[in-house]
Amino acid sequence: MGLKVLLINFKMVIVTFIFGFSMVLSGCAPAVMKPSPEVYRETPREAGEFEENDEKPGLSPRALAALQLTEQGRMFLENNQPDDAIGILERALNLNPNNGRNYYYLAEAWLMKWNVGQAAEFNRLAEIYLKDDSEWRYRVRLQRERIKEQDQ
Repeated sequence: MGLKVLLINFKMVIVTFIFGFSMVLSGCAPAVMKPSPEVYRETPREAGEFEENDEKPGLSPRALAALQLTEQGRMFLENNQPDDAIGILERALNLNPNNGRNYYYLAEAWLMKWNVGQAAEFNRLAEIYLKDDSEWRYRVRLQRERIKEQDQ
């Protein structure tokens, strides 16, 4: 009986070791993401929307990646795909939470989904981050009015 318990314990140790070793190896493998042609399409940008940022030498790679994601999110909104836009724009916010346009576009996405509470919150954040840009302040104000209309 003692030998049987010893063999069971030995098998448990071996299984645990193999499982742990496989977890370690799988964690070391680099994650490779291939771009999907459906996700990103180069299209003409809104007049002057990102050009001022493209040439700034001080932008970090994170900020540049966030701008690309913002553009992808905007394209999803144009194609009436708010769920996809929300996912992309939230990734952009994780990279650069100071870009007010992400909040504006997230408000648009939630507005498309008829979630007025979420839309209002992101509109409020967009107003904070875009307060120094008169054109975007105007857009945010118009968006706020549309949110109020939808809330009634």
